[in-house]
Amino acid sequence: MTNLDAHPAPVECVGGTGDEGVEIQIIAPRDVPLGGPRAMNVRRTLPARARSLIGAWCFLDHYGPDDVVVSGGMEVPPHPHTGLATVSWLFTGEIEHRDSVGTVAMVRPGEVNLMTSGRGISHSENSTAESTVLHGAQLWVALPDEFRDVEPAFENHRPAPIEREGATVRVFLGSLLGATSPVRTYSELLGAEILLEPGTRIEIPVDERFEHGVLVDTGEVSMTGVGPSGPASADVEKDSLAYAPPGATTLVLQAGEAWTRLLLLGGPPFGESIIMWWNFVGRTHDEVVAYRQEWQDQITRGGELVEDSQEVGAGRFGVVEGNDQKPIPAPPLPNARLRSRS
Repeated sequence: MTNLDAHPAPVECVGGTGDEGVEIQIIAPRDVPLGGPRAMNVRRTLPARARSLIGAWCFLDHYGPDDVVVSGGMEVPPHPHTGLATVSWLFTGEIEHRDSVGTVAMVRPGEVNLMTSGRGISHSENSTAESTVLHGAQLWVALPDEFRDVEPAFENHRPAPIEREGATVRVFLGSLLGATSPVRTYSELLGAEILLEPGTRIEIPVDERFEHGVLVDTGEVSMTGVGPSGPASADVEKDSLAYAPPGATTLVLQAGEAWTRLLLLGGPPFGESIIMWWNFVGRTHDEVVAYRQEWQDQITRGGELVEDSQEVGAGRFGVVEGNDQKPIPAPPLPNARLRSRS
């Protein structure tokens, strides 16, 4: 998914050091419309003013359930990415993914699609005609400096469910409860969907080096991190993201009176500063400016935007074969050097 903000704010994301304390932090979502008057609305919890990274996780949009008749569905024409990996996880619906490395794949519930942009990629995402409701999450992972120029790639994986009393867990990235995802990542990561029946309590052993995030999709949950410094707890409402710093060896999740679905994310503190602007992750202002110019050079002829993505020129970001939508131009740069907004 692209960031379709007309005037995206540059964000300098600074990885934590693991010494933020033991308190659990609650990050409330903010509504972001993606495009025009019939656009999908997403609830964004990363980046936030309070926190920009959880491990290498740097972007989290949560959307739906949306009636496609009302929203128009997802129509995201070809657009570029650098320096990151996109992670798509659906609860309901179906989306066709195409990218410039030749991938044509469906995003379906219970399957993770991970696209590594590396040095540069372009892709499109369009909901299928059969999809009447769209509901899911789109996440980005920042690539460490030593790997951010790797060749672009795409992987799909359908994790087997892990059954516990009153709980079902699907580990789509990293390792948890004895299951390990085969999907390649360039830093240590954890990504899992957890379904809890009403009133269910589950204790999950976790890596104490990791910071963790819990996004509640449906219902509500009480989250407790248990470690050598003692427990820390917080109640997490629907659509909110809870952050727990490193140090916990066990996460305890207690569902409320309703059926609950959540995403558990994690990773060691990233330890690097990145600049995110529009769909690019870089390290300096000049680098991001250059990425933008390269994309604009690929999608324009004589200063005019090409009408068909098959007319996009050769370059860093490649061509999304089989997609005839007009590519998305980069928005204007701000009138200042890209830096932290705080």
